[in-house]
Amino acid sequence: MTDMQRIRLAPDYEISRVIRGGWQLASGHGSVKSEDPVADMVAFADAGITTFDCADIYTGVEETIGRFREHYGKARGADALARIRVHTKFVPDLDILPRIRKTDVERIIDQSLRRLKLDRLDLVQFHWWDFAAPLWLETSVWLNELRLAGKINKVSATNFDTDHMLAMIEAGVPLTSMQVQYSLLDSRPARRMVEAATANGVALFCYGTVAGGFLGDRWLGQKEPGDFENRSLIKYKLIIDDLGGWDLFQSLLKTLRAIADRHGVDIATIASAAMLPRQAVAAVIVGARNRDHLPSNLAISSVALTARDLADIDAMLSQANELDGDVYTLERDRHGRHGSIMKYNLNKGAA
Repeated sequence: MTDMQRIRLAPDYEISRVIRGGWQLASGHGSVKSEDPVADMVAFADAGITTFDCADIYTGVEETIGRFREHYGKARGADALARIRVHTKFVPDLDILPRIRKTDVERIIDQSLRRLKLDRLDLVQFHWWDFAAPLWLETSVWLNELRLAGKINKVSATNFDTDHMLAMIEAGVPLTSMQVQYSLLDSRPARRMVEAATANGVALFCYGTVAGGFLGDRWLGQKEPGDFENRSLIKYKLIIDDLGGWDLFQSLLKTLRAIADRHGVDIATIASAAMLPRQAVAAVIVGARNRDHLPSNLAISSVALTARDLADIDAMLSQANELDGDVYTLERDRHGRHGSIMKYNLNKGAA
């Protein structure tokens, strides 16, 4: 079953098509914070955004969602709580990859269970920093063994390229989804991943649909920036540079603003809404530090872009360069422009 607001990924598993991201709630991510993150999550859930994304390496976020779940069950009841889905990630540190063992995997999964106050994790998205460290396939199998043992409901992954995704599936790991950077600025998943995901029943969750905020009204008509408040903006500015630079980006914002005017919404809403109808896309992940953006986040799944809207976007993007490689290929070069800004060892103490 699928509609604009909700989608069923399996007979027993339904999510909202807009997922509330959690990275921006982690410590060290900018200065704007929610005064009451649990109340914010309640507002999102009550409004229909019932799926939340987090990770073991987002400092403090799993614990916050755990408090929210506990509160929501008491305040809204068991039926309402049953609609809540929490998607976390398993991100073993770069340093441990050459010697990782199943006990390390289970220790981190157990940690997430404690933090989220769950008996079974809804969905775990596996990330692996370096394919030169060869235990990635064994690790995915260990995650599936933990699924069979009842600690995980759905095993998924994030930022794997197409070949490695297919290898996991061939090894018997039943991937439910793949979280990928997929946006108007980054079409790399369309090159191979979309077709392979469709053929294997893997749903795509898109992050980066607003490019850390760049695909928003605040940047329309602005001069090219030089300083950034967080790594997210640095990351997406590199994508803008690769696509063709700031002038081209401004032309895209103008195109999106004209479309937004036709629908009575903002640029960010159009940028995310444009991804939902795409093949294999189940949901978009939108970061929100508080409730300020709840109305625009809700609008994403109700905006129906017209053929004219989509043609205008396609015409604009036809002027852009294509990014190199498959999903996350650029970011895997730790010495390159895209990979050198990453932090690779954020799970210290867990493994």
